[in-house]
Amino acid sequence: MKLWTGRFQKELDQTTNDFNSSISFDSRMFEEDIEGSIAHATMLGQCGVIEPSEAEAICRGLEEIRSEIKEGKLEIDPEQEDIHTFVEGELTQRLGSAGKRLHTARSRNDQVALDIRLYLKKQADSLIEQIKGLLKVLCKQAKENAGVVMPGYTHLQRAQPITFGHHLMAYAEMLLRDVGRLEDAKKRMDANPLGSGALASTTYGIDREITTRLLGFSSTTQNSLDGVSDRDFCMELCSALSIVMVHLSRFSEEMILWCSWEFKFVELDDAFSTGSSIMPQKKNPDIAELVRGKAGRVFGDLTTLLTVMKGLPLAYNKDMQEDKEAIFDAVDTVRMCLTAFTPMLDTMKVLPENMRKAAAGGFINATDCADYLVKKGLPFRDAYKATGTLVARCLELGLTLETLPMEEYKAVCDVFDQGVYEAISLEKCVDDRKVLGGPARENVLEQVTRVEALIQ
Repeated sequence: MKLWTGRFQKELDQTTNDFNSSISFDSRMFEEDIEGSIAHATMLGQCGVIEPSEAEAICRGLEEIRSEIKEGKLEIDPEQEDIHTFVEGELTQRLGSAGKRLHTARSRNDQVALDIRLYLKKQADSLIEQIKGLLKVLCKQAKENAGVVMPGYTHLQRAQPITFGHHLMAYAEMLLRDVGRLEDAKKRMDANPLGSGALASTTYGIDREITTRLLGFSSTTQNSLDGVSDRDFCMELCSALSIVMVHLSRFSEEMILWCSWEFKFVELDDAFSTGSSIMPQKKNPDIAELVRGKAGRVFGDLTTLLTVMKGLPLAYNKDMQEDKEAIFDAVDTVRMCLTAFTPMLDTMKVLPENMRKAAAGGFINATDCADYLVKKGLPFRDAYKATGTLVARCLELGLTLETLPMEEYKAVCDVFDQGVYEAISLEKCVDDRKVLGGPARENVLEQVTRVEALIQ
């Protein structure tokens, strides 16, 4: 039965009922709904709004309903309007008039605002732990590959030598910021809206701080209108999740490039690759491609939330029912992507010889050649020009800076001597970059230690 049938003389049209119903997606919040109702009933009893004995009976009944749903003994009725209606109806069926007292001093507006906050707080914690799991894998791989030289890129052109470990730790920094954003979003959703009522609180002598304490919130919302109409926390969480997906998508793009024959820097484990229905030689990075594709889905969820909320007058409007499917989908999608991406990264095979070969063939030590001349006393611009001339000469002769004869160096600038060959060694180029944040092996290991300490 609908909770609002007293005013109406006709049954709701079935099609309209289906359109209006939210139980198909809000039923996942049954534990949070029951948790909130237990706290509300407890508070009503303590404040003398209902008899303490009735409050105790309500709490026992709600505990039984929760246990039976979790154990599969009680199925949630899909014909009910929403999870709140189902739980209250089931309670009333069991307790009679005592069950009907549960909704005293409460509206579905503050009830749903409470449920979604409780639910998303738990989801934020779960996602943070998943990201930390990915960070642990990144640290492990970076530690193992701290000295593996590879070309660093700008404009997708070989630019300067770095290590694979250094490259991986760049993503670790991004993911650390993602953890911070999720923690910040959780802080701002950690306020109890229960007691806001439909929009104007209640005339009953309730104590909102009791439910705040019982439900583990750090604060209580300060304005009843805002309490029921605020969905900032959904938008903020979805924004943070969208940035997570930007990072996973960028990482996926590089994984896709790295395992192509054109790069062949890594090879994905068979368990995280697929084949072609017609080309037997293919080994496709479908997991990475799907993660890259699903980023757009989460961005769409954020756009949905922003668009739903942008024109709504205070306080509650039915439009706000659309918040749940969008934020639930964003949470589910990010969780699914992290679940697939983490073991894919953990099991990939790194091919250091191919990385070293690519690094040797792209003149990525040209900056170090110029720096060598600067350290000999030449102005940087003169050194830059001389090195550019040498690169052009290498291209003419089909050589690299490492294999170019000394007479060619001398012909361009007589400051050169045999020491240049050591200065442009790829390993030395990397290991000399010991500035904070640089790719030297010792720096990478220090980065790993720092990140591992932060995610304990």
